[in-house]
Amino acid sequence: MRKYAEKYFSDLVGSLRSVKVSDGEGREIEIFEGLEKVAQTIVTTGSTGNKIMFVGNGASAAISSHMATDYWKNGGIRAVAFNDSSLLTCISNDYGYEHVFAKPVEMFADAGDLLMAISSSGNSENIHSATRAARIAECAVVTFSGFEMDNPLRSLGDYNFYVESPSYGPVEIIHLSLCHCLIDAVINERAKV
Repeated sequence: MRKYAEKYFSDLVGSLRSVKVSDGEGREIEIFEGLEKVAQTIVTTGSTGNKIMFVGNGASAAISSHMATDYWKNGGIRAVAFNDSSLLTCISNDYGYEHVFAKPVEMFADAGDLLMAISSSGNSENIHSATRAARIAECAVVTFSGFEMDNPLRSLGDYNFYVESPSYGPVEIIHLSLCHCLIDAVINERAKV
């Protein structure tokens, strides 16, 4: 057990160090520059009265709910996660699961909003559809993905955070950490004023 735990945390630290960030043109940028740019986008989104929308499946849905709550409660920025069980089953039944997040984005997105799209594999078609709907609504998009370096989600955002790991646990932990870092940085910056 001890050896497993030592390897697990060693691999987790390695995965954290491996995070790659790219911009909307596919250029790789340094992680702290990416965090700073996204934090600035969050500040702008909040200061203009716009909102942040979070989408994700499974554990990424839990991250989405957690972050939507933290962003509005602690960060004072309007935020919502589209993962209410009635919404999920209704939209899936009526339109198909690939549209489960795109339809709420179409309905609730305003130009200038921000979509935070989270998918461990980066291969979830419903997350891709949500990013397309956000683009049509003139929203900014930030993605969080992992597993394969060439996953489709990694090219769909204005900024794309990629965790180089083939395992759900490390990818999810790091996605949550990145989202926490962003709102905590915004809160910290406001405290200085």
